[in-house]
Amino acid sequence: MGSQVIEEEVNKNMLKAKILSTCHVKPKKALGRRECQLVTFDLPYIAFYYNQKLMIYKGVVDFDDLVVKMKDGLALVLEEFHQLAGKLGKYEDGVFKVEYDDDMDGVEVVVAAAEEISVAELTKEEGTARLKELVPYNGVLNLEGLQRPLLAVQLTKLNDGFVIGCAFNHAILDGTATWHFMNSWAQMCRGATSISVAPFLDRTKARNTRVKLDLTPPAPAAPQNGDVAKVVPPPLREKVFKFSESAIDKIKSKVNEKPSEDSKPFSTFQALSTHVWNSVTRARQLKPEDYTVFTIFADCRRRVDPPMPESYFGNLIQAIFTVTAAGLLLANPPEFGAKLVQQAIVSHDAKAINKRNDEWESNPIIFQYKDAGVNCVAVGSSPRFNVYEVDFGYGAPESVRSGSNNRFDGMVYLYQGKSGGRSIDIEISLDAATMENLEKDKEFLMEA
Repeated sequence: MGSQVIEEEVNKNMLKAKILSTCHVKPKKALGRRECQLVTFDLPYIAFYYNQKLMIYKGVVDFDDLVVKMKDGLALVLEEFHQLAGKLGKYEDGVFKVEYDDDMDGVEVVVAAAEEISVAELTKEEGTARLKELVPYNGVLNLEGLQRPLLAVQLTKLNDGFVIGCAFNHAILDGTATWHFMNSWAQMCRGATSISVAPFLDRTKARNTRVKLDLTPPAPAAPQNGDVAKVVPPPLREKVFKFSESAIDKIKSKVNEKPSEDSKPFSTFQALSTHVWNSVTRARQLKPEDYTVFTIFADCRRRVDPPMPESYFGNLIQAIFTVTAAGLLLANPPEFGAKLVQQAIVSHDAKAINKRNDEWESNPIIFQYKDAGVNCVAVGSSPRFNVYEVDFGYGAPESVRSGSNNRFDGMVYLYQGKSGGRSIDIEISLDAATMENLEKDKEFLMEA
């Protein structure tokens, strides 16, 4: 499929959401001034884009009433999660912080309508083109949180349901903190008088080094030889592959068929990761000597010393990398890749985390979202997040998706499956040719 054809397809599929209103929501009660420095775990993501999540709900509701309830619940939950109602700032010495004051705007809330679109049309949607108008802050860098709200929400009325689209500033929170907030907001909307687990807000307990960054937004690339045309990267395709409990169990049992003495049984995550890594490498048709990198954005809450609570609010993730030659990965049985992944995960203990932090602090490198490695498969999100339990009083979502920000060739998001149990949805972004190969790969799809 050529880039022009894909572009035409994208334009044809663009959804037209009509913006009805925009306002800001602040914590219900005055909190005064609060601030907390960003720490080493937060700072590498400052040049990523806002992290976008969409939740699609089915059911005809009184939309005006829903909007009021959602805003009221948000005002209440922000009393605990006040950092999301703040802005990025800097201390005089150049150290970044998240700051809140009662005179700040708070969270941006957009109300919109796309009433010609049904839930079924959106839930079968593979790409993100039609989703773009349902989630705010497309193409907005986290660094812009110096001037913009750190959370933007869009509530969109559909023909037979509604969508909640959220854009979170990734410099101030990771996936675990995101879904803790979403579940807490849902609790308040269902009528709870308080949230079940308060966020742990002191980031300095995880790392207290003051890292000074002098950052300005990246300048546009200078035109070459008078050519002002932008370099357009090859078009990506996104697709959600749904793996049932039985498919997940088969993948896991296959990789554990021949247990070795020097490794523990492979977990579901390790087995599935290897399955995806092998399949994408096969679909890319790499040369045997080409390197391929597997990257995990791993939660470090229980790995740091002392361990941090699950309710730690912020980023407490680090990217873990493992690399091998494509030929080696594909010529060996699946346990070869699984062992590489397992070793990378197991060895990333408190000592390794501290070493990484020390190295980064001595030479801070601001990553771009696509810096995950050559021919990479990079896994974000987690099937452990209870995304289908986020019930605002209107039932469980029909579908949970990531927006178009922070996507590159090889980015993978894992979500629990809608059917529950051990089912897992795999949302993958790949270049068009690779995706076409993957869609035909019966071994990947677990088809006979």
